[in-house]
Order: sequence, then C-alpha cells, then structure tokens
Amino acid sequence: MTPTNRKKLVLAHSVRPDAPLHEVETNRALARWLAQILGLKYGGSFDPLMHSSRDLYLLPTQTLVGAEAAGQLGIKGPQDLWGGYVEHDFIATKAISHGLRNHYAYAPQGWSPLFSERVRNVVLDGLSVFSLEDARPAAEHLLYTGPIRLKPIHACAGRGQQVIGSLDAFDAILARPDAGQLFTDGVVLEQELDQVITHSVGQSFIGDYVFSYCGEQYLTEDGQGEQVYGGSNLQAVRGGYAQLLALELPDDVRLAIEQAQVFDSAADEAYPGFYASRRNYDIAQGLDSDGQQRSGVLEQSWRMGGASSAEVAALQSFVNDPGMRAIRVSSVETYLDQPLPADAIEVYRGPAENSDFLLKYVTVKSYDG
Repeated sequence: MTPTNRKKLVLAHSVRPDAPLHEVETNRALARWLAQILGLKYGGSFDPLMHSSRDLYLLPTQTLVGAEAAGQLGIKGPQDLWGGYVEHDFIATKAISHGLRNHYAYAPQGWSPLFSERVRNVVLDGLSVFSLEDARPAAEHLLYTGPIRLKPIHACAGRGQQVIGSLDAFDAILARPDAGQLFTDGVVLEQELDQVITHSVGQSFIGDYVFSYCGEQYLTEDGQGEQVYGGSNLQAVRGGYAQLLALELPDDVRLAIEQAQVFDSAADEAYPGFYASRRNYDIAQGLDSDGQQRSGVLEQSWRMGGASSAEVAALQSFVNDPGMRAIRVSSVETYLDQPLPADAIEVYRGPAENSDFLLKYVTVKSYDG
C-alpha cells in the first residue's frame, strides 16, 4: 500500500501531549497540503477511537519510538507515514552521532558501537554522555583541542546549547542542581567551530515519489533574543542522490551530500529495525580551533522538521510539472509580525512556544532562474 492508493486517509499526528500550538497547527497544515497533492482525503488529527481500523497515512511530529507505539497507529513500514521509526528513543537524537568515551561508559539499551565506527570520518570530534560520572572525563578529553559545545540530545532548533571553553566552566555546569538529570537524559559534547555554515541534505519517499535535496539553513532571533532555526533554502531534484549530485554544485556542498549518505547508510546497517520515509541531515562546515576547515554531520531528522514545508512545496512542483528536473524552495520562520511576502505560501501564523508571535511560510523559485 502507498499513499497513492485512494483508500488511504491522511492524518496529522501530534506525538507529544504538551506540544506547542505552532507545532500542532503546522503538522495539520502540512498533512492537509500533502493529502491535496496526493489526491487523498484529509481526516484531521489521529484519533484512536475513530481511526483504528482505517488504512492510514500519518504525518507524526516526532520519530515514532517502539513497536507498541507504531502498532497503536497502524504503522507497519515507511509506506504508512512521512517520518521515521526507531526501536529506542536515543536513536532518533543527536546521541548516535558520536561514540562513548570508552567501553566502561554507560550506554543505553540498544546502543550500537557499530554506528559510531561507521560515521567516525563524517562527523566532528565529539562524545555522547549518558551519566554524570562519565561527563567530566569526556569533557576533559575533548577540551584538550579547543572549545566544545554541550548539546542536550532531546533539544531542538538549537535551544539549550552552551559553548564551553575550559574545564572550570564545565565544572560549573556539573555543580548545578539539574546536572544529574541533564547528563542522565543524554548530552553530546562536540568540538566548536567558527564561521559555521549548516547544510541540509535529505530525501523523501512519499508514495511513488522520491526526491532529494541540499541547501543551507540559517538562524534568527526568537522573541527572547535567542538564536534559533530561521529557515532553509533548498535545491530539490526528482530522484535519488545520483540525480542530486548531477547538478552543478560547489565542492563543499558535494562533501556535505557524501557525508550525509555515509550517515544514512550507517543507520540502516547499525539499527536494522529503523526505517524512515523522511531522511534529513544537518552538516556543519567551519573552522576548528587551529583554523582548519572541518565538515561533519551534526544530527538526523526522521520526522517533521523546519524544512518539511519546503519539501512539500517541492513535491507539489514535481507533481504539477512531471517534466521538471529541479526546483528551488525555501522555508522561513520569523518572529516578527509582518505581512506575508508576495507569492509566499503561509503555513502558520500565531503564538510560538517561547514568543508571542511566529510566522512560517514557503517560497518557490525555478531552478534555472
């Protein structure tokens, strides 16, 4: 079964009970838009009482975790959702990008050392930490070569991250009352780069359609003055990575695509229970503390993300024009109340989780101008 089967009912599904309004409404807007593109019926948000016996195509806001959760939604494989499935929670987070300090360090159930072995050459220097006892040795090891960035593994949009330049500064974090919970929940410690450009590389498999893309994402200020995700500018092509690499691309973009491919393949190999129909990867490129150029995959997104609206716009373009080879699409998130730009497609306008206002929209431009 694919979502092009007209018996499918397309549903939004907000996984987190306490999800902010903008996440819920964006999820619904994209599900409605996708149903229209595929010629399917949109059924609103998933309701177990109404939809348990239906043939569904879901857009979950988070990667699904565990067979029970997938089973309750009727999800059997990637053909049933635009998103992803993992057997253990940590697999869907930043944690898998890096290995542990040593074989004595605490590892969560299901941890695969094979993954970090496979991606060692396509990620930045870093370590994953899952206990307070392992935190200081990991930081001490990494700080020898320069500043590091602390990233809680469940945080998104760049929130909650800190740059640490010394062991004293790290000790101050360890002394906080919430330190035990912070590190038990999981933290990535990763080398800090200067003059960073963050590339987005990915693929989507929706029914009979496959498209791949690359581009850059950028930051903006939210209502609290914090630097958060502000949007993505993507080049999308019909087909796989071979078709994407057939475009005229700068060497740094080609490197980002090749690193994303290694990361993507490693996930399939190291975590055989995993599957995803949306596979998005962030790759950072910048200068390390010695002024040397570095490039590495930061994390994966096997769920609805900031660039999802741009991906749906790309799919709309490919469906509208079967002969189209490539398209340029952009997703924008701004915390400034403003009119919608000409020719833009509004995805959400309303309050944000940490601000009074958030506007999300998409723009589409021809690939060759």
